[in-house]
Amino acid sequence: MLIRGKVGLRAREEDDVATLRAELYNDVVNSARAEGGPWRPVSAKDPRLKTDGQSDETHVPFSVVEPENGTLIGSANLWGIDTHNRFAHIGVGLLPSCRGKGYGTDVVAALCHYGFTVRGLHRLQIETLADNTPMLRAAEHNGFTREGVLRDSAWVMGEFLDEVVLGLLAREWNQTH
Repeated sequence: MLIRGKVGLRAREEDDVATLRAELYNDVVNSARAEGGPWRPVSAKDPRLKTDGQSDETHVPFSVVEPENGTLIGSANLWGIDTHNRFAHIGVGLLPSCRGKGYGTDVVAALCHYGFTVRGLHRLQIETLADNTPMLRAAEHNGFTREGVLRDSAWVMGEFLDEVVLGLLAREWNQTH
């Protein structure tokens, strides 16, 4: 398990799937805001719920847990991993009962450690809706730089919303960690 602050990242297990499906992916509004596409019902075979050993080299899913008791608090992943350019995207989803407790900052830190230290990546990127203040704070607290705004780029629940693109380079991460 990779531990950073109040969170641990571990391999996704079959027992996690039902909770993640019920509390994250069946939440129509949150799922539509997080996925970059229209909400749709999620089956146990949905690629977002892959367990260890089922993912490909471009996507690494984690379950986020409280390290002291193993309680599942969310999902995290590196996706779009490009081993040639040494680049990946970060994705985080916390269960509704676990939001607003500071976990997001630690999850982003753990994903940065995994991406830069374990995988040897050069750049990590986050795309999030411009009104997703918790994710923006978590990213910036970990050294990410706002690189741009994609105006009206996300169609979410009947309206266009802006997305913010944030990036972090390995040398910037290494200077602070």
